[in-house]
Amino acid sequence: MLDHALIFVISLLANAFSALSGGGAGLIQLPVLIFLGLPFGVALATHKLASVALGIGATIRHLRENRLDRQFALFMIAAGVPGVILGASFILQVPDRLAQISLGILTLGLGLYSIFSPLLGQHYLPAHRDRRGYIIGGVTLFLIGVLNGSLTSGTGLFVTLWLIRWFGMDYSRAVAYTLVLVGLFWNGTGALTLGLLGEIYWPWLPALLLGSVIGGYLGAHLAIIKGNKVIKRAFEAVTLLIGLKLIVG
Repeated sequence: MLDHALIFVISLLANAFSALSGGGAGLIQLPVLIFLGLPFGVALATHKLASVALGIGATIRHLRENRLDRQFALFMIAAGVPGVILGASFILQVPDRLAQISLGILTLGLGLYSIFSPLLGQHYLPAHRDRRGYIIGGVTLFLIGVLNGSLTSGTGLFVTLWLIRWFGMDYSRAVAYTLVLVGLFWNGTGALTLGLLGEIYWPWLPALLLGSVIGGYLGAHLAIIKGNKVIKRAFEAVTLLIGLKLIVG
């Protein structure tokens, strides 16, 4: 019971902060599962499945705002899901330390880029919505999908910043797309792939799912009422923390 209570509280906090900043729940949730005794592959598959509940909680809140464009949502699914399947198919067979260090450096770069770009993501200015823009945007989302399927945490932050930098979204809108589409569809695909190829630890899943749903809803609510400036600061804090965590190990 103590393990279940601890897992619920940590899942709640990790997913609330993730829903506010646009990613990063795995920074806390995955290491806790490993610390409590799960092998890496089992912990990763279990975390991926639980993170789908983050998407559910965030979706419930964001759909009330009616800010998501259906065609753009389908574009993100079509571009990213094949990459997730590809990444998840390989992660259980390759060592991930070098990849984690590389991802850590890139994630730190995201945070520093945002810090030194004070106006980034503060206004909704749609861009690159022509054929060339969608091709470049889609290929990049596919590559981020590969990272999402194969690595542990932080890849949702890449999607958030890419939607801002390339497609001209503000932080609030980009986080909504990330949480709903990455949280629900990309992570769901990754969890299914890892579950078929590996193993999920079912006894801890109820506590993880409950914490993820509630945390996702609360974090999404905070993101909506606090606005772009607060989301930007949360994004920067999470990217710096995740980058350092991945580099240090």
